[in-house]
Amino acid sequence: MDLLRFTTAGSVDDGKSTLIGRLLYDSKSIFEDQLEAMEESSKRRGDEHVNLALLTDGLKAEREQGITIDVAYRYFATPKRKFIIADTPGHIQYTRNMVTGASTANLAIILIDARKGVIEQTKRHAFIANLLRIQHLVVAVNKMDLVDYSEEVYESIIKDFRSFASRLDNIVGITAIPISALNGDNVVDKSESMPWYEGPSLLYHLENVYVGGDENHVDARFPVQWVIRPMSDEWHDFRGYAGRVAGGVFKPGDEVTVLPSGFNTRVKAIHSPEGERSEAFAPQSVCLTLTDEIDLSRGDMLVKANNPPKVSQDIEAMVCWFSNKPMANRAKLILRHTTKETKAIVQEVKYHVDINTLHKIEGVDSFTMNDIGRISLRTAEPLLHDSYRRNRSTGSFILIDPGTNETVAAGMIV
Repeated sequence: MDLLRFTTAGSVDDGKSTLIGRLLYDSKSIFEDQLEAMEESSKRRGDEHVNLALLTDGLKAEREQGITIDVAYRYFATPKRKFIIADTPGHIQYTRNMVTGASTANLAIILIDARKGVIEQTKRHAFIANLLRIQHLVVAVNKMDLVDYSEEVYESIIKDFRSFASRLDNIVGITAIPISALNGDNVVDKSESMPWYEGPSLLYHLENVYVGGDENHVDARFPVQWVIRPMSDEWHDFRGYAGRVAGGVFKPGDEVTVLPSGFNTRVKAIHSPEGERSEAFAPQSVCLTLTDEIDLSRGDMLVKANNPPKVSQDIEAMVCWFSNKPMANRAKLILRHTTKETKAIVQEVKYHVDINTLHKIEGVDSFTMNDIGRISLRTAEPLLHDSYRRNRSTGSFILIDPGTNETVAAGMIV
């Protein structure tokens, strides 16, 4: 079965955690003891209904305030597909948490409260989904039960959202679904209260949306994570290179180039826990053996000569600043890109983005927490990279404070 990673986004009290709880509950993906604990906790809190949000909101502060603060991951499966859900916070001061949770997602569910319509937070989350190249959006208009399941309200909200989304450049598909997470309308089963809606339920769409085209299967990229030398009698001369395919397809016999050295060789065999493979493609984790003995280690990359990555020490990128401590002018940081780590210095802050208006704010020289904008970096060693638009794996990096070892920013190469 294939795997779909998706994230939820929406303003405070739009019902993200309740929606995930409803998905898990109605698809029979929670255990009886979890349900009993949730019912008991709901009674103790004086809630009128079983509070499904308690399935994902585990922090004490989250339960007290009724908001999501940290990213919560939940796993479930149906006969058609496996799912990993990232329940991300909607509050403006936790933008960095949303960026973290959405960075690996194939699809984003953006919740809109039917009573409030499209608000600034909705635009913020759509912009972040666009920035992170999430190509599939589900616009879930929640709390339809509080507007008497009105088709006019729903159509007006979707029209407003599509008007804003038309200014974004990446989103491939927008699917709009009217739901009530509290009552379960159109979440797992089709709602009888909205006969005017003829589209799929949310779960049906999640099971059937095609995300196979999201990976780059053209540009062959294999960052080496580890050199495997068993030193055993059975595998006496074995030398394999383990890692995750970041793009393209590799087959035994393929001619490959080792970067940054530039040596050429061929793939001898592809090994996996299931045995030898006839091919490997993104995002599979495999071990490659080569026909020639070459000095190759962690941080190097195997590519095909017909479409090599860019090699440069000067990087232009969009970044989201994570740290409480503002970025110093010409900050010296550690940059981690695929399996490579190198020192970097911030040469210039180009602009910040006002997420609500999409306007560029120029004349700034620093970043504070949750700011998003464009910077120029100079690295100590050349990076083997693609643009984030072309390949999310080889086009992304994180910045680390060398003094505290704190991850201070996530970056997407322009």
